Amino acid sequence: MYIHDLSKQNSVLNTFISEIRSVSIQKDRMRFRRNIERIGEILGYEMSQVFNYTPSTIATPLGACSISELENDIVLCSILRAGVPLHNGLLNYFDKVENAFISAYRHHKDSTENFEIIVEYLACPNLEGKTLILADPMLATGQSMVATFEALKPYGTPKEIHLVSVIGAQEGVNFVEKHFNASAHLWIATIDETLNDKGYIVPGLGDAGDLAFGEKLQH
Repeated sequence: MYIHDLSKQNSVLNTFISEIRSVSIQKDRMRFRRNIERIGEILGYEMSQVFNYTPSTIATPLGACSISELENDIVLCSILRAGVPLHNGLLNYFDKVENAFISAYRHHKDSTENFEIIVEYLACPNLEGKTLILADPMLATGQSMVATFEALKPYGTPKEIHLVSVIGAQEGVNFVEKHFNASAHLWIATIDETLNDKGYIVPGLGDAGDLAFGEKLQH
């Protein structure tokens, strides 16, 4: 797997990462969502540089202009609910893509910290021969990414696979690297070293879904 860790170079991305981590700034839900969206835009731009392009000629009011245009047939799939702002950021740059949505959540079988990933909802177009972008803002254990991809397999075999995350733990990065083929790409804004005993990224930022949309009742 090709791993693209954007934190290895300084850019304005650092500002957005700082703000979504900050316990004071992240309390502003609208700003939190917008920062995730802007991070998605940056990740989308970086990812676009490895896509395929076709020479084209367009007419301007003053003449003809030669330009290369994106030719990838893209399906953008996000994991609900935390993935919505990230999805919107990517969609801002890939406005002609098809879209897929999937729900995936942690189910604790007992009182321990062990859990399994449950997929309950899936809406997806045909993936055969297309470029699949699978977006989840938090790459903690990596199990959600893998479970989601397994659920997508009946919809066809993509030509290319690109995983997109905002913050990941090294353990999660290692996990997806083992479960996706060598030609897949991971685009990530920053990587933290550890997970706590509940499987959350440390230092991370907390629960991205709750920060974006409000706390949920636990059943």
